[in-house]
Amino acid sequence: MTFKSTTLLVASALSMSWSIAALAAVSAEEAARLGKDLTPMGAEKAGNSDGSIPAWTGGIASTDNRYSNPFADEQPLFTITAANADQYKDKLSPGQLAMLAKYPDTFKIPVYKTHRTAKLPQKVYSAVAQNATSAELTDNGNGIAGLSEAVPFPIPANGLEVIWNHMTRYRGGALERTFVQVPVQANGSFTPVKINEKMSWPTYLKEPYDPKTDDNILFYFVQKVEAPARLTGNVLLVHETMNQVTQPRQAWTYNAGQRRVRRAPQIAYDAPGTATDGQRTTDNLDMFNGAPDRYEWNLVGKQEMYIPYNSFKLADRELNYEDILQAGHVNSDLTRYELHRVWKVEATLKEGARHVYAKRTFYIDEDTWQAAVVDHYDGRGELWRVGEAHQFQFRDVDVPWLTAELLYDLQSGRYLAGGLTNEEGIGFDFTKRFSHKDFTPQAIRRLGR
Repeated sequence: MTFKSTTLLVASALSMSWSIAALAAVSAEEAARLGKDLTPMGAEKAGNSDGSIPAWTGGIASTDNRYSNPFADEQPLFTITAANADQYKDKLSPGQLAMLAKYPDTFKIPVYKTHRTAKLPQKVYSAVAQNATSAELTDNGNGIAGLSEAVPFPIPANGLEVIWNHMTRYRGGALERTFVQVPVQANGSFTPVKINEKMSWPTYLKEPYDPKTDDNILFYFVQKVEAPARLTGNVLLVHETMNQVTQPRQAWTYNAGQRRVRRAPQIAYDAPGTATDGQRTTDNLDMFNGAPDRYEWNLVGKQEMYIPYNSFKLADRELNYEDILQAGHVNSDLTRYELHRVWKVEATLKEGARHVYAKRTFYIDEDTWQAAVVDHYDGRGELWRVGEAHQFQFRDVDVPWLTAELLYDLQSGRYLAGGLTNEEGIGFDFTKRFSHKDFTPQAIRRLGR
């Protein structure tokens, strides 16, 4: 099943819940569309009818100068504010409209010319083409069989396949990054939490892939807090499993004060995120991560939407965090939004399941499979939090990811800003390679010291 409409939602028949057990990989004939009328990642290659979304022509050129802004001379085509939001509401999420209404004098959405900059290595394109005919959901959608490298379902048939594409998308294979995560209070005050992380997907480890050790592992992850002093030395280790129902996420923490490593089975679902002042859940990180089993995933369709994109201005190394972080939201003069096609997926909490979010609506960029905007609803059905991923193309390694991950709390007026690297030198280092021994309880004990 494919979706070629770009401005309208697909027919209501496609909004029904899908029987996961009945799904299979697409045919070779359908997969042959990749690289033809579809991009190698499964997006529509053509632009839209009026040209406001251009055709994808291969993405932005690679360069060693990662942070140079190729669009520095561009000015907004127009700016959406609370005063004119109604005329653009069909291309905004309810959460974006709510932000405009809550902060009518300061929050705005500057809309720029659209550039489809997404570009990935050829090996990823080849793997995605292979996945199209081999990858299948297993265990009622809680696992994947036949996944190679990234993005198992470039031609998705249901909402669960779309969310798996987001969770398995290519992020460089292995990296070390230093960034700040900042809980910002309603009055604008903040204390940055400096974090160092190491990540590796199993096939990027120094040792050969070991089915006994690496089977069902999506990636290995270790996180150390480096500031402020009261949190320094706390370490989190995660072996992120693919199917977390049959094999729950394996997590350990090292507490610097107690000097002990403990298993941490609570690092999942709606448990409070690390060093976030309670401003996000564990599965809020990266817009969504972890087991999808507590929700029904409904693919609504495709639509055009103004989403954060090509956020080179926000990544500027001349900025400091005081320039970016303001009361209520980040400095809107530094943000950039463009019109892109997104997959819209609604996640509704299953009957009898527990989570602080009763509903989540995802808007996922067709070119990268990055969740760009996510609206979160509480148990009363009230809009609670609005997530935004400010997309950034790492042109030195051909990795589309993000330069800021934001989660706005409409009820408290606080927000969480993550992934900021403006004052952290290189920020993301994709040259690193690690061993299994770097992702063990013994390793995090050493790190904590």
